Amino acid sequence: ANGDTAIGKLIADAMNKVGRDGVITVKDGKTLNDELEIIEGMKFDRGYISPYFINSTKGAKVEFQDALVLFSEKKISNVQTVIPALEMANQQRKPLVIIAEDVDGEALSTLVVNRLKIGLQVAAVKAPGFGDNRKATLSDMAIATGGVVFGDDANLIKLEDVQPSDLGQVGEIIITKDDTLILKGKGKKADIDRRAEQIRDQIHETTSEYEKEKLQERLARLASGVAVLHVGGSSEVEVNEKKDRVNDALNATRAAVEEGIVPGGGSALLRCIPMLEQLKTSNDDQATGVEIIKKALRMPCMTIARNAGIDGSVVVAKVEDLGPEFGYDALNNEYVNMIEKGIIDPTKVVRTA
Repeated sequence: ANGDTAIGKLIADAMNKVGRDGVITVKDGKTLNDELEIIEGMKFDRGYISPYFINSTKGAKVEFQDALVLFSEKKISNVQTVIPALEMANQQRKPLVIIAEDVDGEALSTLVVNRLKIGLQVAAVKAPGFGDNRKATLSDMAIATGGVVFGDDANLIKLEDVQPSDLGQVGEIIITKDDTLILKGKGKKADIDRRAEQIRDQIHETTSEYEKEKLQERLARLASGVAVLHVGGSSEVEVNEKKDRVNDALNATRAAVEEGIVPGGGSALLRCIPMLEQLKTSNDDQATGVEIIKKALRMPCMTIARNAGIDGSVVVAKVEDLGPEFGYDALNNEYVNMIEKGIIDPTKVVRTA
């Protein structure tokens, strides 16, 4: 974290909470302090279709405990198609949340009227995303809650023929104007694990960075949760500068989790030189090439020392004589165990530099 222990601790806490599959996002904070928010469960950026569904006295939101969820890939306009699901929820004395491509026309107006007149516990939300991404996300949510997606090509059941086992079940659901949070889904662990493994396979196979990011978000919602780092500060300039540092540290941490760490300060590169010295070259050109590589491997450590006002060649020679984890701490002008001091680099960064 570029020597900033507070940022380092914040990122470490976030990684511990959401794991290697979790998503960590960085946003502007609303206070002077940096804060970590952990979102457990599934959260997506779509809110209630109508404000008339609001049932909470504490803010403009819909809050249901122990609710049933109906998932539909298609738009719902005809109220007759959802009446069986509503009756089922009413018999079980549970709220019903409809998550569909859209809910409009007669279906929406009937739900709103019943909500206002008889206090029907119901809410409707647009499904997140577009096209194939929306299909996949709906399927993820259905698996996480133990339900099915109506209108899906793989599921030809009509909405009117809904059975209790077709509806997802959640311990809690909170819907605001802008987003929906599903907590304690009642899906089977084996099904969720299988789905997560499928997404991991897709992440490894895709070559698109955009696609990889979307898949990573889906995996986090399904398996790990999401961490949001709110970066605080006294001005926009300070917040933006700190956000850049947090993003740098976050990328380094992800790389470290992926491939591990090596001693920093250029000392890991110095440990490669003995391997080069064992190479047998067959002509002068190859020998020159090896010398160029050796010089390049010494350069990071040498440059760090020079920037600290110290003779770089002396520092490099000293570090080469020390143990494999030792290097030069330019801040304190001493030779230390870099791993113990926390002066480290992600292996992936050193390998690809």
